[in-house]
Amino acid sequence: MDKTSRSSFLEGYDIPVQYLTNWNAPGTWKKTAKAISALKPDKVIIQWYNPTQGIPLNTIANYLRKHTNAEIIFDLHFVAAKEQSSLDQRLTRMALKHGHSFIVHAYKTATELKELFAGETFDLTLDGARTTKSGQRSILKLYHPIYSLFKPDPAFDKEAWKAQHHLRKHVFLFFGFIRKYKGLHYCIEAFAELAKQRDDVSLMVVGERFWQTVDQSKLSTKLKNAVFGTLKKLFLKKADDERDYDPLAMIDALGIRDRVLVVDRFIPNEEVPPYFQAADAVVLFYETATPSGVESLSYNFKLPAVATRVGHFPETITDGFNGYLAEPKNIADMVRVMNAMIEKPIPRENVVEATKNMSWANYARAVLKT
Repeated sequence: MDKTSRSSFLEGYDIPVQYLTNWNAPGTWKKTAKAISALKPDKVIIQWYNPTQGIPLNTIANYLRKHTNAEIIFDLHFVAAKEQSSLDQRLTRMALKHGHSFIVHAYKTATELKELFAGETFDLTLDGARTTKSGQRSILKLYHPIYSLFKPDPAFDKEAWKAQHHLRKHVFLFFGFIRKYKGLHYCIEAFAELAKQRDDVSLMVVGERFWQTVDQSKLSTKLKNAVFGTLKKLFLKKADDERDYDPLAMIDALGIRDRVLVVDRFIPNEEVPPYFQAADAVVLFYETATPSGVESLSYNFKLPAVATRVGHFPETITDGFNGYLAEPKNIADMVRVMNAMIEKPIPRENVVEATKNMSWANYARAVLKT
């Protein structure tokens, strides 16, 4: 839960919000299920983003299937976790077995779902239509909507802001949680090579390190670390443990400190726009990719992307039209597309054209179908 932002996007709307569920407090799971059941819902949409939700959501979804007639819909940010283990797979199956329908934002995610439930049949549609065949479940392949709630500031003085933050002419932006799969290490290395070739470029790295978001001094955290640490040793490959991942150390090692603006913290809602308005392109040099909230957020600012040719990016980014695509894990190719963004900049009108079907209205209409 965001406790940092001073503003709420729900202000002015008659939408009651209850914060009931705590994944670490089993007593809240049944309380959540009963509260939802009391609403007599037609549909229940559950955001799936982490295998550790498996046990709590198994309890909640199982209760709802037994005590309501609601369609249980899982909105899948991914199925196979970035650092997938056999434990993650079991926890994922535990919860998703209760879904009637699934929303995915990439064909890759649909494939992962089918592999998780090998032997079952699924019907995939692009318009939200549900299957009527007995024993078959529906997959709704929908574009991740644009975060239109983040509004560009029409009075924003881009050049003054850049001067204040010592940014040069061409600015690239890495935004969001720092996770290994997001490839910040590739971004920094590629940018360092670019900076050797030209002196008119800057990089902004804006966001907090994922594994430093928890208070490690709390007893509950220490207990959970001990329990899950043991389980991870049993089920997770050592190479996939990213708790020591620190790409920011590369900035000094590569001698580019004067070229990089680092804002190593969570960014409240009201502070988001300037970073996107000051940038010329967002950098998405991911190792693996499921639909990216950062990508959707950048589109709201008509910001083109340089990205790797992984996951869903080739589905949303047309190379040379609304962004540029590089080969994954290929520094030279990443430098090439960053140079291309400078020498042949993407017209902002192209970004608007490419995202015209990515509205929340289209998304809602598809979800509300029967």
